[in-house]
Amino acid sequence: MANTRLYTAIFVALFVLATAQVAVEIAGFVESTYWVAFGGIMLLSLVKALAVAGYYQHLVYEPRSVTYLLGLGLLAALALTIAASYSIT
Repeated sequence: MANTRLYTAIFVALFVLATAQVAVEIAGFVESTYWVAFGGIMLLSLVKALAVAGYYQHLVYEPRSVTYLLGLGLLAALALTIAASYSIT
């Protein structure tokens, strides 16, 4: 059975991180520090993605081989995306 308190805490944490992303975006446009804001938003997005993958997709409770297989697929998709971006003229 799912632990409701854990999922509620993760949901609240994701909500707080999303709010922080909006605050970073607003601060980035006001102070003209685009790349700092971009890096902050990307970092917050990574934390959110890891939380979703870990708890809502139950990777925390799976064997490590499943997590490594998912990471390998993610790296392959990233490599294909980078390769496709260089092929656009």
